[in-house]
Amino acid sequence: MFGISLHNWLIRQDWYEPWRRSFWSRPDRLSAIKATSAIGILCVPFMMVGEHYIATTLALGALAGALSETDDHPRGRIKALFLKVLGFAASAFAVGLLQGNTVLLGVGLGVSSIVFILIGGLSERFRGITFGAILVGIYAMLSIDSAPSWYMPALLLSAGALFHGIFSLILLYIKPYRLLEVQLARCFSALSEYQKEKAALFLSTSDLQAQLTGRLATRNVKLVGSLDKCRAVMRSYADVESDSEQMKLYLRYFMLLQSLHERASSSYERYELLSHSKQETEMLEGVGQAVNQLSEASNLFAYSILVHIPYKHPTSLNWIIKSLCEKQDYYQLNEEHPLRQIIQNLSRSNQIMNRLAIDEEEPITPRLSKDTRTYWERLKEQLSLQHPRMRHAIRLALCLTFSYAISESLHLVQGDWVVLTSLMVCQSSYSETRRRFFQRVMGTIIGVVFGVIIIQLLPTMAGQIVFLLASAYFFFLWLRRRYSIAVIFITTYVLCVFNIASQEGVALMGPRLVDTLVGAVVSIITVRLLWPDWQYKRMPNLLNEAFKKNAAYFERIIYSHEHKLPENDYEYRVVRREAHRADNALALAWQNMRLEPKKQRHLHERSLKLTYLNHALISYLSALGLHRESGYLKQAGLIDTANEILAIVKELEVPMPQNTKEPHERLNQIIKELRASLSNSSSSMTTHQLRILLNIAELSLKISERAHGFED
Repeated sequence: MFGISLHNWLIRQDWYEPWRRSFWSRPDRLSAIKATSAIGILCVPFMMVGEHYIATTLALGALAGALSETDDHPRGRIKALFLKVLGFAASAFAVGLLQGNTVLLGVGLGVSSIVFILIGGLSERFRGITFGAILVGIYAMLSIDSAPSWYMPALLLSAGALFHGIFSLILLYIKPYRLLEVQLARCFSALSEYQKEKAALFLSTSDLQAQLTGRLATRNVKLVGSLDKCRAVMRSYADVESDSEQMKLYLRYFMLLQSLHERASSSYERYELLSHSKQETEMLEGVGQAVNQLSEASNLFAYSILVHIPYKHPTSLNWIIKSLCEKQDYYQLNEEHPLRQIIQNLSRSNQIMNRLAIDEEEPITPRLSKDTRTYWERLKEQLSLQHPRMRHAIRLALCLTFSYAISESLHLVQGDWVVLTSLMVCQSSYSETRRRFFQRVMGTIIGVVFGVIIIQLLPTMAGQIVFLLASAYFFFLWLRRRYSIAVIFITTYVLCVFNIASQEGVALMGPRLVDTLVGAVVSIITVRLLWPDWQYKRMPNLLNEAFKKNAAYFERIIYSHEHKLPENDYEYRVVRREAHRADNALALAWQNMRLEPKKQRHLHERSLKLTYLNHALISYLSALGLHRESGYLKQAGLIDTANEILAIVKELEVPMPQNTKEPHERLNQIIKELRASLSNSSSSMTTHQLRILLNIAELSLKISERAHGFED
């Protein structure tokens, strides 16, 4: 009753609604507030009564618990919490039992790391928990020397993680769909960024288009990653609440989001070829403005999901689309003009955004892909030295063991920081490890300088507690956004912990810098020498996987046109997603190649060109797939032609066989026939399909030519 009265009073206050929207619109900030609150509730009372060891160790446990939190339905979160506390306790108790026996502790650290990494590969839920278990083991090593008994670190670290888990679970039960809303909002925000980048393509030169397409591929990596993350969270919720009305609404949003992504990623023609006249230039400017407005609309919908307000579709977007439709008639663009197809695509995207504003009942396909393999089958797959996870597990285990051996043999002050740094820096590839190396080292240096200055200005216990909580807040706030900044605040957090616990935080910062540098160097040397996984060696397999997925996507598009399958056809969505994932892997590999030593950047330019061509091919395939419900390919009598191109696409590989004369001749012949048909076509629908097939054929030819002799 009191809660209802308070809510009624609040909604009458002028300041409340703007404050409420600001509060709920920033998920990263809310996550940081939640983790910081749990740490503060745990440690501040113990600090106030002088139990500094208990306070700081509980805070470390809560920190590890927050870092290993899973994005699950509340019921799944309970299971994950149980597994987390069990794993944390086992790891920390093992450290306590082996303390004093350097050899056994070092061996145990390495072996347990391999076990935990492999267990993490069994499911997304285990991945964060097993990383947290390794982290807690190192935290136990850091704190056990000051512990009153060998088992205290295990009890306190596990208790801290348990408290944070329960605290987070209570908040999740208050707003059970919040996790799903956040993931959907992130997807729409990523779509907005992609659309904004796409808008820059219009009225761009051919040279600039190559740069913009590269940036689009990068944006697509983030967008497809967000979609995958959202799909995993949605699957967790659908397993429990598939029949609930709220779940059906979110599934509908997700389906429409995928349609928007397909339309945003599609291309009908090279845009620099569409500005031959003043009228076309004006139209292209309008198209760019419309795509920008679609970007704003996507961002606005993300905001409406987060703050729970009805989405109001921008009137300006409707006006721009209407104006474009009128302009194409005013300038008498013929029905076959590519700009008409682009404007139609924008109109459909606008209609989808309008549908998001309407709470309508419509049939949906709530089927989500699921890994049907048993845990044993997943584990067996990893038990090979050729598997990347097994390689990473062995590499990390050796890195941690070697770091521990260095810290013990050199008797470094707080030498366990070497091990902790190695855990944070050692990644699954050389490029990622190199990136983390600089982020960790520079962040630690800045954090030490900044922290020492602040500690001198806040010498009181109350001041240091405030600084500790502020450091925790900013660490979690920046953790998802920029790791290098997050490192600064985790360094100041650790400085406060040691200064409160032993008044030696400032004195230990010099050794901390040395330990960080040693651990980072050990990590990068380990990755450099042991399975460095240079990108040029991965490129052939990644390209061949992308070609294979593109062919499967193309084949399903043709089948969908032939049988007029519905928009939400499950098999179509699966092959489309797999094609985008393969394309993303290519883009990431090329980006990582730029961080590798110059002598390892073999085939850099050719890899870039093939990556660019592959992304362009997916764009044209997406455009062809947009009309599958209408079966335009079948109506135009182009199914056989499309299958001929598909047969050649299926043959694409790197390196291409020496004798590529026959497939090249076949493609050239198809291209000539398509151009002839295009010039004689009298149907706008047929013309559009011919133009897309022509672009697909021409790109396939370019890819085949570039792939020839790829390994030379």
